Amino acid sequence: MPRIICWFSCGAASAVATKLAISNNNGKFPLEIVYTEVKEEHPDNQRFLTDCEKWFGQEIKVIGNDKYERSIYKTFEKSAMNIKGASPCTQKLKKEVRLKYEKPDDIHVFGYTIEEQDRYDRFLDANNIKTLVPLIDKGLGKIDCLAMLQNANIELPVMYKLGYANNNCIGCVKGGKGYWNKIKVDFPEQFDRIAKLERFKGQTVLKDCYLDELPPTAGNYPEETDIQCGIFCHLAEQNYD
Repeated sequence: MPRIICWFSCGAASAVATKLAISNNNGKFPLEIVYTEVKEEHPDNQRFLTDCEKWFGQEIKVIGNDKYERSIYKTFEKSAMNIKGASPCTQKLKKEVRLKYEKPDDIHVFGYTIEEQDRYDRFLDANNIKTLVPLIDKGLGKIDCLAMLQNANIELPVMYKLGYANNNCIGCVKGGKGYWNKIKVDFPEQFDRIAKLERFKGQTVLKDCYLDELPPTAGNYPEETDIQCGIFCHLAEQNYD
C-alpha cells in the first residue's frame, strides 16, 4: 500500500495543505508528516510546529542532512553560495533529504498555492513522482492559507508577522535587494554573517554588489499583506470542520 507524505515546511501553505490532505485521506492510506529541518530558520518555527501537530492530531517527523549539520553555513562552506536556477542549500538540505527518505510508490503532498501553478508544473516536469496539491485543487492562495490558520486560532510564524512573504531561513540567498535591506534591519547579526561569508568566498548572493556595499534604499520589499478569508477559503475549511 502506498503512503502519503506531507512535506511540512513550517510555512502557512504547507500547514494548510497537510490539514486538507489528512481530512481528504480519512485514514485510507498510511500518512506521514515530514519536516526537513534547517537550523537557520526562525526559532519560533518550533512553536509553530508544535501548534500544528495539535491541529493535525498527528506527530511531525523531523529529518535533516546531518552531513552539513542541517545548516546553510556548513553548506556554503563546501559549495557556491548561489547558483543560477538552484541554491545549494535547497539542493543539499531539502531535495537530497527528500530523495533519501522517499519510496517509489509514495504520494507526495506539497503546499503549492494557486499563484504557483507554473512553478508546480515545472516541478512535475523535473520530478517523476506522484503528487497531491490540495491548495491548487481548491483554488487557494497564500492569503487564504494565512487566514485559515488564524481562523484555526494558530498563531502565525514570526517571519510572517514581521512582514516577510515566506517563512524561509533568516537570510535567504534567493532574496533580492529589498529583502536583504529588511534582513539588515530585522536581523543584523545574520546579515553580517552572510556578508562576511560573501567576502571570504569571493561570491555574492546578489547580481551586482556585495551585501556590505548594498545601498540602504536599494530594492523594494512589499508592505504587510491584509489577511482575509475568501470564498474558496471558507469552502475549504468545511472539509476539516
